[in-house]
Amino acid sequence: MDTNIPRFSVQLYIYDLSRGRARRLSPIMLGKQVDGIWHTAIVAYGDEFFYGGEGISSCSPGETMLGPPDTVVELGETELTKQMFMDHLSSLGETTYRGDRYSLFEHNCNTFTNEVAQFLTGRTIPSYITDLPSEVLST
Repeated sequence: MDTNIPRFSVQLYIYDLSRGRARRLSPIMLGKQVDGIWHTAIVAYGDEFFYGGEGISSCSPGETMLGPPDTVVELGETELTKQMFMDHLSSLGETTYRGDRYSLFEHNCNTFTNEVAQFLTGRTIPSYITDLPSEVLST
């Protein structure tokens, strides 16, 4: 491993959009336990990146309208430069992750962060997040 290559930390920010209500109400409403309604973002290169109906956006970490994340997961490090990452995001924003392609259950913030996490680190985000839409739809 070349120690001269800069490495950048990559984190997953996890937000519970239900603010804990899903945990309490899901057994009644869905007949099964759902611990949260998850929104996720990738934090790398000093910024937080996320996807929604407006497309790909960024802000300072923890400064979205959701406030600070409920959980932070260390995904690892990347050797990709910020410019390489931004070029990749720009391409995704023009194709796969345009705002008009957003779908709550099939193409959302979590599919975006999963893809970006794999691009940067080779790791996926936790399956309890990516599996939630199919779990809800199966009830």
